Amino acid sequence: MLNNIKQAAKIRDIRKKILFTLMIIVVFRMGTTIPVPGINTSIIQNMVKNNSLLGLYNMFSGGAFSNFTIFALGIGPYITASIIIQLLTAGFESLKELQKSGEEGKKKLDKYTRGTALLLAIVQAIGITLGVVRSALKVNSPFFITTVIITLVAASMMVMWLGDRITEKGLGNGASVLIFIGIVSRTPIDIIQIAQKANTGALQWPAIASLVVVILLTITGVTFITESVRKIPVQYAKRVVGRKLYGGDSSHIPMKVNQSGVMPIIFASSILALPQTIALLGGPSMQKAVNTFFNLQTDQGFWTYRSIEIVLIILFSYFYNTISFNTEDISKNMKNSGGFIPGIRPGNPTEKYLNGILSKLTIVGAAFLGIMAMIPALITHYMHIPMNLGGTSLLIVVGVALELKRQLESNLVMRNYQGFLK
Repeated sequence: MLNNIKQAAKIRDIRKKILFTLMIIVVFRMGTTIPVPGINTSIIQNMVKNNSLLGLYNMFSGGAFSNFTIFALGIGPYITASIIIQLLTAGFESLKELQKSGEEGKKKLDKYTRGTALLLAIVQAIGITLGVVRSALKVNSPFFITTVIITLVAASMMVMWLGDRITEKGLGNGASVLIFIGIVSRTPIDIIQIAQKANTGALQWPAIASLVVVILLTITGVTFITESVRKIPVQYAKRVVGRKLYGGDSSHIPMKVNQSGVMPIIFASSILALPQTIALLGGPSMQKAVNTFFNLQTDQGFWTYRSIEIVLIILFSYFYNTISFNTEDISKNMKNSGGFIPGIRPGNPTEKYLNGILSKLTIVGAAFLGIMAMIPALITHYMHIPMNLGGTSLLIVVGVALELKRQLESNLVMRNYQGFLK
């Protein structure tokens, strides 16, 4: 990896991508420090401490919510909008055709996603301003409340734009990178809190050592399952064209155990944040009811939240795999090019065979990710360790880091091929 970074630093195009990504990250972090004026942040910080779901929301926004900065909504509306559009794409044929129609179709779907993100940002901004932080407003006039809502919505759209710029001109998926930065930025604060508890005797060193071991094992496990690939052998039939003999080669189809990467985990976390968002519009009574079932500080809330999270990870893994790995197109392309899997007939039998393997790999990969999310969460919950980088957040950090590594390597390979062709 260090060699790849050294090589990337020498190549102008890749260096520009890395520097552009870092520049966008700096802009994003600056936005998480600019407060919305006229807000008593101490009241919001107390709310975040006493509400585990708000704490989780605050972690994904990189601490922007507790300080109620202009980026308090973060990338959340855009992620939720992406989930909605992808679910609709699976159910509506017109949207499915747009997905298959190349670059123009992708642009239209992106337009729909951004429009949905804008509507969700407006709903969340109204709910947060009139619900959670109403008591923290120093000025309680309609004009000031409207100003706060517009500020939150506009800043959320700017975060979405920053993510798009990273995807287009930088390195990695923009939304994933911003979530990654938001989580990692809270790690120094967690370490300081753990050190303070250890010095005062409130936290024993064996518990800290256990957490470190579990985190290292989780990172190793997630890396292993993310990089694991099953190779399906493919044989190409020999054919004579004119006086030349073509085909007869053998290849393979790489099917990853975790085909969908980190996206199901991010989607599951976004869906679990929806009850809290809805409760913001329902008032204190609804917030209390939601917090009863989803309070991560209590055993009931912890197990309810984590159980639903594992189920959602598995469901989104299945859903995302069907989008990212289209067995129908692969079987058709193989048949048209004279390829076949040994022992399997081309066409529908090949498609069914690939679907069976994909289902088995998906259930194994998704279940493993769920277990990897639970182990650090159990340690931090029952040992009362104030660590945000545990469970789901740890999976997201490791998954995004691996995606960035793969993109860097693919850029290096592409650049080497270009040099060879020149």
